[in-house]
Amino acid sequence: MSPRSASVNEELRRRSRERLLQATLELVGEHGYEATTLGDIADRAGSARGLVSYYFPGKRQLLQSAVHRLMHRTLEEALESEPRTKDGDERLARAIDAILGLARDQPVLMRTHMAGILQAEGFVQCPEQQRLAVLLRDTVLRHGALDVDRDYPLLRAVLMGAVFAMLVPGAPMPIVALRTELFRRYDLEWERGFPPGEGDDESPGGSPAHGRPADFSRYFERLRPADGTNGGSGQSK
Repeated sequence: MSPRSASVNEELRRRSRERLLQATLELVGEHGYEATTLGDIADRAGSARGLVSYYFPGKRQLLQSAVHRLMHRTLEEALESEPRTKDGDERLARAIDAILGLARDQPVLMRTHMAGILQAEGFVQCPEQQRLAVLLRDTVLRHGALDVDRDYPLLRAVLMGAVFAMLVPGAPMPIVALRTELFRRYDLEWERGFPPGEGDDESPGGSPAHGRPADFSRYFERLRPADGTNGGSGQSK
């Protein structure tokens, strides 16, 4: 039997990493961080347990990469939703709403992510985080930033602060109040983006599992067959 080509091996590695990221979001969202083990993640992903440590130094880094993927794809989805636009104000409004919406809809994942950033390992510079940064920097530029190296970190900081304020146990701030303040800061009209609907001002839920488990499959690339043929078992993009 001839050895696999470099391209096939690369595809197999990509598949494994994708499955681990998706499994992490699913399990931590369902059961919480402490109750989820690396073995659980490997089993859900259908991967050998040794592959987890091959791709990621530990569970905290794996979760940060997974949540950064979730944030990147959620932001990308919001920015490119119909009607498509290049308008800087509209794109910034969509970006703000996308991140606040994640805090509202995925409180367990986002709270755990924020807590992890404050640990000794700090902020993980991973491919997923870098893709998220590219989108946010582009959003700042389109909004008319004169100094993107100053304004991008400020936007990132105020969004992180807003997420923290929504999720702090015992004293969460409502999404409408935070959105109002952020829109005022960036001189955005309330009708821009995705304005909150009725009931959106309620505090995010804190239970790891409430209702049906979230479907994260659309945030992950289609898993193409390793032999390069069409079709296969892929997740939807």
